[in-house]
Amino acid sequence: MKELWLFIASFLLSFTACYLFIRFNPFGSWAYDPTSGGPQKFHTKPVPRVGGLAIFITLLFFSLFEGSYWTLVLCTLPAFLGGLLEDLTKRVGVRERFFLTMLSGALGYFLLDAYINRVDLPIFDHLLSLSLVSFAFTVFAVGGVANAINIIDGYNGLASGVSLLSLLALGYVSYLVGDYHLAKLCLLLCCAILGFFLWNYPSGSIFLGDGGAYLLGFLIAEVSVLLVQRNPEVSPWFPLLVVAYPVVETLFSIYRRKLLRGTSPGEPDKLHLHTLIYKRLVKVEDKLLRNFMTSPYLWTLSLLSIIPAVIFWKNTLILIALFLCFVWVYVVFYRRLVRFGRV
Repeated sequence: MKELWLFIASFLLSFTACYLFIRFNPFGSWAYDPTSGGPQKFHTKPVPRVGGLAIFITLLFFSLFEGSYWTLVLCTLPAFLGGLLEDLTKRVGVRERFFLTMLSGALGYFLLDAYINRVDLPIFDHLLSLSLVSFAFTVFAVGGVANAINIIDGYNGLASGVSLLSLLALGYVSYLVGDYHLAKLCLLLCCAILGFFLWNYPSGSIFLGDGGAYLLGFLIAEVSVLLVQRNPEVSPWFPLLVVAYPVVETLFSIYRRKLLRGTSPGEPDKLHLHTLIYKRLVKVEDKLLRNFMTSPYLWTLSLLSIIPAVIFWKNTLILIALFLCFVWVYVVFYRRLVRFGRV
């Protein structure tokens, strides 16, 4: 009964905090995302982008009842505060934010004992047995996942919806293997995300912001690392397949920008998969309607990897094959959208 009320309270707190931010906007004009000033602006009116703060406040709340979560809260601070500062000032660069997410990963390594020491490939597992290699790989992977969630944060409900699906999958497998502490954390986070989601989708009354995207990305990464580390029966390729869409989107964006166009990987553009879907598949005039109609395409794409991941969470070989299949599906889909725009 205590857990049920904690889940309900987490949802209500997140939902109420978002309402208060929308209604009273305690941060003034700094907290608003304008309708112009970048290639990824698709909303029609200025919107507060501090939804991540509501989720962070909820994380603090349930840490009062679950003392073991306080260390996790401490680890989130560099990633979350770096993103929140960017939301408020627009002056924190991509490199600085990536460094801060890796700093959060480093804190998790030392304070949570969250490290990657296997990928179920013999040569790489031997390298990961070395502490320095394990540390470097862990902080880079955690920072990469956190940034991947931020990269897909382009339309109402997109990043939060993908995060919700990912945490449900991670929580379900945590429950199956008896890691009830992680399963409970995942469900609490889902309740907090849902409180934000109802204000963000479909109306776009509040945005997740960089702070929220980095916070959710870091939490997904940490849960993934802890789940695999504490439960040897879980394949390390299971969480990778769960977040295949944001990870592949990030890697493909780096390839597209750096190698094909010769620009900085951190430079925003209009060629993300979600942007192409918005422009070339969603054929409606109303901008808000077009915005929220884009996200279900990407939720479906995410489920193409999440559902098989949940089914085959033990089997590394199948998971590797499924990940490669997802990469192929993504590239084919992307290429067809590009060609569709030329005819």
